[in-house]
Amino acid sequence: MSEPSALSLIPPAVVLLLAITLRRPILALVCGAASGLLLLSPQNALSGFAEISLKVMQDETIGWLILVCGSFGALIALLVRTGGALAFGRAAVKVARGRRSSLLMTFALGVVIFVDDYLNALTVGETMKRVTDRFKVSREMLAYVVDSTAAPICVLVPLSTWAVFFGGLLENNGIAGQGQGISVYMQAIPYMLYAWFAVLLVLLVAAGLFPAIGPMRKAESLARHGSAGAMHVGELQPEHNFAMRSLEQEFEQSDKEGGKLYNFLLPLLMLVGFTLYFDIDVWMGMLATLLVTVPFYMAQRLMPLNEMLEQMVDGFKTMLPAIGICIAAFIFKDVCDQLQLPQYVVNSMRPYMSPQMLPAMVFLTMAVLSFATGSSWGIFAVTIPIVMPLAYALDANIPLVIGALMSASAFGSQACFYSDSTVLAAQGAGCDLISHAVTQLPYTLLAASLAFIGFMLVA
Repeated sequence: MSEPSALSLIPPAVVLLLAITLRRPILALVCGAASGLLLLSPQNALSGFAEISLKVMQDETIGWLILVCGSFGALIALLVRTGGALAFGRAAVKVARGRRSSLLMTFALGVVIFVDDYLNALTVGETMKRVTDRFKVSREMLAYVVDSTAAPICVLVPLSTWAVFFGGLLENNGIAGQGQGISVYMQAIPYMLYAWFAVLLVLLVAAGLFPAIGPMRKAESLARHGSAGAMHVGELQPEHNFAMRSLEQEFEQSDKEGGKLYNFLLPLLMLVGFTLYFDIDVWMGMLATLLVTVPFYMAQRLMPLNEMLEQMVDGFKTMLPAIGICIAAFIFKDVCDQLQLPQYVVNSMRPYMSPQMLPAMVFLTMAVLSFATGSSWGIFAVTIPIVMPLAYALDANIPLVIGALMSASAFGSQACFYSDSTVLAAQGAGCDLISHAVTQLPYTLLAASLAFIGFMLVA
């Protein structure tokens, strides 16, 4: 398409409609990408899809995602099979005396693992789900707490992968001087209103000071009157069902008597520590953790090496549904870029942008884009060169505008039905993806509304 047009809105609408009605996110994303390619060139749609999918599979980010998520599944399989996860559950139950304390423990763990939202989403959900199950907390509620302490917390901490990435973007676009990206990023942290409101809201929900609303109320009611430990496995889509049943079977076969708490905590502590040591490189941290954990378990004779490797392969397989959704989301995002969706949305909102309204309108525009495309990082590499010159031309408050951009990124990461963070939070918590997305949406929209009002008031 030579010029941005309203036709670029069709693929996101197709994805959202199919995701909600069919509850099959991969199919919805593929259909959305196909509809966009048909708009671009009907006669070249098939070849276009083949070309984009190959380009996505060659993307360094996708390779990194496959390795990190798959290896995390391998590590979790070891933690479960050796009885370490069960030992943690027994220890946690001694501290968590009920629903409120178990959710507050989940919140606290999410705050502690601030290094990366992927690491956060996978670790916290997998660690806490059997504890919250015991107190009949719905997996949807657990996934919401996990998701709300993933991107929102990582955004607010300057020692995270988010700060490193966006600090680099600020430097590459001339907004910050060489080596000053993190410094400029830190100036914007007080203005990242969505992240602040999202964290405050989930803390109130976990503490029982804010009620379950909308679909979450129904999910919580079902959990309280059902069998919490197994209530969601049968409701998952086939691809999620296979992964979750595999993990549940591993849990049943785990070492229930001999499981040691240190066999669970040490690998997770090493994962966080190594990630920080390698300049917030999660893949390097994961490699180092596995290289230490496997000999550590072998020295204790917990299981033979060949059995350990089999467990790791099975664990890798449990992450395939999440990896598949992320790959489909990247393909869809590429199609939206070709349709010039970001340019159309920004150009449509440009007449309403004044120095006073700019932060609020930037937040609204970028939040819509991030939600529609499922891209909390890539979309901003495209739009920052459009938005920031406009901010300078209007003499707007630059840290405030950056805060609005980051707030929109955090919103898209948490609220979008098929964003990587949402997918991994649902995977870690053992919750159906669409159920998680629908039940947490009212909370994300409430936090976004408060952030929008806040940007108007601050400006």
